[in-house]
Amino acid sequence: MKGVRILQGLVLVCILMIPVLVIVFLKSFGTNYYDIPVFFEKGVENPFQECDVSENDQHYIPDFELISHQNISMGRKEMEGKITIVDFFFTSCPSICPVMSAEMERVDDAFRDIDEVQIYSISIDPEYDTPEVLQAYAERHNATPGKWQFLTGDKERIYDLARCGFILPTLDGYGEPDDFVHSDKFVLVDELGRIRGYYSGTNREDVDLLILETKILLHGK
Repeated sequence: MKGVRILQGLVLVCILMIPVLVIVFLKSFGTNYYDIPVFFEKGVENPFQECDVSENDQHYIPDFELISHQNISMGRKEMEGKITIVDFFFTSCPSICPVMSAEMERVDDAFRDIDEVQIYSISIDPEYDTPEVLQAYAERHNATPGKWQFLTGDKERIYDLARCGFILPTLDGYGEPDDFVHSDKFVLVDELGRIRGYYSGTNREDVDLLILETKILLHGK
């Protein structure tokens, strides 16, 4: 009988200790930190001096201005205070662009009602991709008006922006779709104009990570 009472007492103590243990656990492990890197904090490597960039200080997206599919001037100024997801593509691309644009549709849908997030899809074939062509492309991909911008402009400036601003490889195909070379990366840029991540726009898991890290940046603003 005495042993039963001791056992009952131990059970009661254990029950009473559960809330205490939960509180200790939450205090010890309840705060999680997800560190999203800041790229090029110590500048950009520029061995051939082809880019006008800092080689020692934090790299920021430089000033630029292009024309959207709605014939509106858009650029660096409109990125201020917003999280911007950027890719380089062209509408006649026969290879990776259709996949990238399909994946960007998912990104657009994920942030459809969030004004602090926007998308820039910049054409590397501006001679063909006029605002009218880009408008049709935007409609085909159900782009949210005012959020997902398709941009075109001066070719030389666009290629310089890709290579020296967003630090992405880009080569002109001179009118031949198969000869254009550009990255499949989606670039995550924070509200200060710093690059925070590169994600393959042809890989669903990478795009899922982009969406997650965009949400984290959004809540950290």
